[in-house]
Amino acid sequence: MNQTFDSYSEKRDFIRMRVDADVTLIHAEQVVAAVCLDLSSSGMQIQAPRTFGVGDQLLVRIESDHPALKGLEATTEVVWIADQPDNLQKLGLRILKMY
Repeated sequence: MNQTFDSYSEKRDFIRMRVDADVTLIHAEQVVAAVCLDLSSSGMQIQAPRTFGVGDQLLVRIESDHPALKGLEATTEVVWIADQPDNLQKLGLRILKMY
């Protein structure tokens, strides 16, 4: 586990919803397919097949399969990282702005 995960005091004042949804991450003009594991009104946990750093800003898109529901698009910041097997990372993202 990365030291940034240990030092980040996560706020549990928000209800987290398990999602397991495919997401698109955009960082430095690169598009990365990832999975959103859970979501709250202030942040989300993502599993990604690429290395990011604490402080990186990512644009996150979650498409909606339902025509009446708009998908989610948000600017986020990486606040913690946990390395996983098979070159994956779990990322704690704070939502900075939703569109």
